[in-house]
Amino acid sequence: MIIQPSGDHIKVTFEYHKKNVEAIKRIGSGRWQPEQKVWIFPLSKLDDLIKLKDNLPSYIYQNSPALTYQKKRTTINPYTKIERTDYTKPEHLTEVNKYVEQLRKRLSQKGYSPKTIASYTAQLNRFLHFSDVLWDSKAINKYILFLLEEKECSHAYVNQTVNAIKQHLRCQGVHGEHEIIEILRPRSQKKLPKVLSQEEVKRIIDCTENIKHKTVLMVAYSCGMRVSEVAHLKVADIDYARGMVLIHQGKGRKDRITSLSERLITQLTLYRELYFPVEYLFENPMRNGPITERTLQKVFEQACARACITKVVSFHSMRHSFATHLLEAGVDLRYIQELLGHASSKTTEIYTHVSKKSLMNIVNPLDRLE
Repeated sequence: MIIQPSGDHIKVTFEYHKKNVEAIKRIGSGRWQPEQKVWIFPLSKLDDLIKLKDNLPSYIYQNSPALTYQKKRTTINPYTKIERTDYTKPEHLTEVNKYVEQLRKRLSQKGYSPKTIASYTAQLNRFLHFSDVLWDSKAINKYILFLLEEKECSHAYVNQTVNAIKQHLRCQGVHGEHEIIEILRPRSQKKLPKVLSQEEVKRIIDCTENIKHKTVLMVAYSCGMRVSEVAHLKVADIDYARGMVLIHQGKGRKDRITSLSERLITQLTLYRELYFPVEYLFENPMRNGPITERTLQKVFEQACARACITKVVSFHSMRHSFATHLLEAGVDLRYIQELLGHASSKTTEIYTHVSKKSLMNIVNPLDRLE
């Protein structure tokens, strides 16, 4: 655990464990900041935080900003199965932070979303520490090869790294476009979306007894929404009179409209009578902001476990299933593109590869054998 006084408050970070979270909540007056991934406490709680180390030996107190960086450690994310390593080198900290902040400002001025900015700056931070703050094409290609061969990262992950580094090079203005071209990026992998059948979606929804959780799952499937869009959906975004849902500033900073099902209207009426949401449709436990995306993902994972879903799927699979089931029902691909908010029809066409609509008319040659 790292405790860092900052101005009129205290920032606290620690390795996740259920007992650690319970202990930190017992102190009181703290709030979780999902964007920064830190707990915030008033300065008056400093003594209480320090006392935690006597009860929980795994907690470490460090009050100097220069010492708030953990030792190198390797962890495994159980969902992506990608081994992640902290390459932070204290001797490069000041310089790296300067470049990361410059990139953050550039992306912010260009209108990138907060999530993209967070991803790009994190990628640049890891690369600069790994390369000892070198960014010539040789150092970049070495890091890319390291991610692919040793870390076994996906091509999508590595391509995001390349995008972040290229933005950094343009920000610094020390490389021309011809030198940027020398950076080798892996080919994009063409993966089919993970789709649930209609029967599986029904099982997931029906086995969820919690009204709030059931409503979350129904909104995600009925509207084809991303997890971030569900988390930030506001009460005012639902137009019951016109039967529409406004998805405000989705991926790519685009607004779009999707349909509101009659069954979902009934469910939303029941949900609002029980929970009385004010601004955000799904509020966090303290009712001062939206529910976190991780909470929504947990809701989906628990529902899949109860429904005995053995497929490797994620919350985003509800969106994939929404699109695929519309296509199988005969809805024109152009309308599905509008409902999903895809800029290109090519992105939507991937659902034709997982739809069983056209495959149902094909007789397998094995069945033709006498």
